[in-house]
Amino acid sequence: MVYNSVKKSSGQRADRFLFPALFTKIKGVDFMKAADKSLHEHLTKQESDILYELYKEPFINQRILSETSGHSLGVVNRSLKRLIAGGYLDEHIKLTRQSQALFDAGAPRNAVILAAGFGMRMVPINMTTPKAFLEVNGERLIDRLITQLHEVGIGDITVVVGFMKDSFEYLIDEYGVKLAYAADYARTNNIHSLAAAVGKIGNTYIVPCDIWCDRNPFRRNELYSWYMVSDIIDEGSDVRVNRKMELVKVPEKSGGNGMIGISYLTGEEAVTVADRISRFAADPAYDSKFWEEALYTDGRMIVRARVVHAADVVEINTYEQLRDLDSDSDQLRSDALQTIAENLKCTADDIVDIEVLKKGMTNRSFKFRVSRGDNAGKYIMRIPGEGTDKLIDRVQEAEVFSVISGLGFCDDPVFIDPSNGYKITRYIEGVRCCDPENEDDLRICMRKLRSFHGFRSGGRPLTVPHTFDLFERIDFYESLWNGAPSIYRDYERTKANCRRLIPFIERHREPFQLTHIDAVPDNFLFEPDPNAEGGSSVQLTDWEYAAMQDKHVDIAMFCIYSMYGKEQIDRLIDIYFEEEGGCGKATRAKIYCYVAVCGLIWSNWCEYKRNLGVEFGEYSLYQYRYAKDHFRYAVSLMEEIGEPLEGGEDSAGR
Repeated sequence: MVYNSVKKSSGQRADRFLFPALFTKIKGVDFMKAADKSLHEHLTKQESDILYELYKEPFINQRILSETSGHSLGVVNRSLKRLIAGGYLDEHIKLTRQSQALFDAGAPRNAVILAAGFGMRMVPINMTTPKAFLEVNGERLIDRLITQLHEVGIGDITVVVGFMKDSFEYLIDEYGVKLAYAADYARTNNIHSLAAAVGKIGNTYIVPCDIWCDRNPFRRNELYSWYMVSDIIDEGSDVRVNRKMELVKVPEKSGGNGMIGISYLTGEEAVTVADRISRFAADPAYDSKFWEEALYTDGRMIVRARVVHAADVVEINTYEQLRDLDSDSDQLRSDALQTIAENLKCTADDIVDIEVLKKGMTNRSFKFRVSRGDNAGKYIMRIPGEGTDKLIDRVQEAEVFSVISGLGFCDDPVFIDPSNGYKITRYIEGVRCCDPENEDDLRICMRKLRSFHGFRSGGRPLTVPHTFDLFERIDFYESLWNGAPSIYRDYERTKANCRRLIPFIERHREPFQLTHIDAVPDNFLFEPDPNAEGGSSVQLTDWEYAAMQDKHVDIAMFCIYSMYGKEQIDRLIDIYFEEEGGCGKATRAKIYCYVAVCGLIWSNWCEYKRNLGVEFGEYSLYQYRYAKDHFRYAVSLMEEIGEPLEGGEDSAGR
């Protein structure tokens, strides 16, 4: 469509009748000269909106045009005058070929749907369901988005996948979409997701997969680049719409327009964003950033605001948001929530304020509140992470809790299920983890660890019927690679060197007793307690790996998780042993042997998790370096006490 047509009335020209005040004021304008003069003039958002409404259909008067465009009568009249003077409308308020060229240049060509992430805030749903597959009124989010894009003629659609990527395969046959894989989805944010389809950016809709649009947000025609925000204030938003309809950054927690996440990119903005995404994806500083970082210049977005009613477009980030939108959704029937309801004697509707906690290396946990009943209060539920069933024996974990519960060492579970690893504990306000750089924290934690190690029941240390065999674990985690080689080319030599430490370890190890194994800073919880030293008491959490072992393994585990250097390791050893008059050289050498061996254990563990799509970045590399570097240092300490490595060290390992 190039021109609009309107009816004439009583022999008058339609445009003069419909827009009399406007026509009078522009009388005598040389339209051709005006058009030439403003051929490259940049339209304001308001002018573009008015032009878009006139493109769709003719209007009877300015008032209706004001209602449909969302702009005031004054803005409508000023915009019409400028559009006529600029050659975008003729004297009859009809679109010109110049306008048609604008619509042709800005017409949407494709869409990119970002669907790679875990959707961590959707616990307990997303353990088996990507966010894109959440259903509202029986319709999957991603299916609805694709259908709405098809309705406006967008057939070129790329879906960027990562988590459970194979489950998206049906979209290829069902809708003719293309799939792009974001390989780093597990350790990076969606800048990397968009980078996987950066070549598609140009007259493109960028769409998050977790959006429910009651009305189709996509259009057959677009005139400018925009980013969609809600008309309500959201404390979590960092942008607001100013009087010029620009999106500007606001101070943290001051509140802004709710960020919907849908965007349209055309023209110079598309080129700029594509370039920035490519550069940002290559910069580790942006690994945790959202793709919207590419939209900002000097605290303001380079694209315009498109404001929609909050009820028309809903971002579903949490279980409760889905429940509010569709209380009958089948996906609300989570076995985790059923477990909570059964054990805390409440209904599913009583489970509120669900909030995901920091994703652990083994598990996912969420905080929730039971709103009423005898068990009203706040709790934490643990849900095992990917592949955990092969890593953790939940029956053995339950055995550990049966031994330590009530002794003051742990957060005694309200409920634990050995069959699936679900665990419920009470939530304690004001808890913090140990700061591995704070010496006061270290002294308190090592005192707690010594107390646990030294606990005796009937004159005997605590025991359980299972053991954490260090070298068996190295081989076991390696077996989970299913025959794939290590990513480290010298892995076999590194493993062989670690095994050569066995005779020394066996000569100097402590008698086996219950050992935490995962006694790392994050698992020492400081709880406000006015009666305790320093105003806090401390307990140990996460006993999944606890088993019979040399208690000094716990010291090594603390060090390698904290990614300590040699001086820090020596300092922690000194703190642990200061009440015993210091650490002997043989024991120190043994602890360094444990640092090397345990580094290889968790390096192998990380390689298994990597095959599941879960990355741990530099932590994984550090663990492998411990296996190599601290093997060498352990050997040097062994030589100092006159117990050199049997057979001499592999020269290639030096």
